[in-house]
Amino acid sequence: MPRYAQIVMGPAGSGKSTYCSTMIQHFESLNRSVQVVNLDPAAEYFDYPVMADIRELIQVDDVMEDDSLRFGPNGGLVFCMEYFANNFDWLEESLGHTEDDYILFDCPGQIELYTHLPVMRQLVEQLQQWEFRVCGVFLVDSQFMVESFKFISGVMAALSAMVSLEIPQVNIMTKMDLLSPKAKKEIEKYLDPDMYSLMEDNSDTIRSTKFKKLTKAICDLIDDYSMVRFLPFDRTDEEGINIVLQHIDFSIQYGEDLEFKEPKEVDEEPANLNYDEIFQDKVSS
Repeated sequence: MPRYAQIVMGPAGSGKSTYCSTMIQHFESLNRSVQVVNLDPAAEYFDYPVMADIRELIQVDDVMEDDSLRFGPNGGLVFCMEYFANNFDWLEESLGHTEDDYILFDCPGQIELYTHLPVMRQLVEQLQQWEFRVCGVFLVDSQFMVESFKFISGVMAALSAMVSLEIPQVNIMTKMDLLSPKAKKEIEKYLDPDMYSLMEDNSDTIRSTKFKKLTKAICDLIDDYSMVRFLPFDRTDEEGINIVLQHIDFSIQYGEDLEFKEPKEVDEEPANLNYDEIFQDKVSS
């Protein structure tokens, strides 16, 4: 049987660890098993158990303190991820070979890992070799997306990750529970946006002709191919969380290989039922 994986991505502060924590609770309510793997070598705290932690392999602090390397925070993280890519056997040993696994990979927030560096692409290809069906889950902070230009920037980041990894991807606006009612109503237009209307709403703020042409070209790309749409994620809304999970499960075809369970047979007929009355009621209706 196949195994399933979510690659949880997004800029720093977009709510990746909170997403994983919320999903764990939701899986428990559905009586489904799920595991989390931390792939952020700079992580400091998360409130859920992990089946594997990259910090057992390498940590950013250790790299930055190495006098022979002298990396800063970003360079140290890139070094850690490249070291990780050269040691996938550690991950394979940590994951084991259990069938029907469902694993959330909590990834770092540096956007360059999903745009022009090969590390995450190598991870995806390795997981696919291990018979994982992989879905990318790209998170953006809804509080950041309330302005049109910021929204376009978030769309382009999500699109870059989608093009780079070449896997099914579900894009999510997080922290909807932190928005005011007015902001929630305002952000609805960004969930299924009309790019040209968004551009016209801010046309007065664009003074450069070249910038207007560039913005229009970007809007054309997004609108013509309809490649990026966002789902709202409110950690207090169980129904909304379930909708997000259904989109992800559908993209990785989760459940298609599960065994069909026969309904339990009833040994005895329910007591106190008058079948003559039931039959007469059906005939009269």
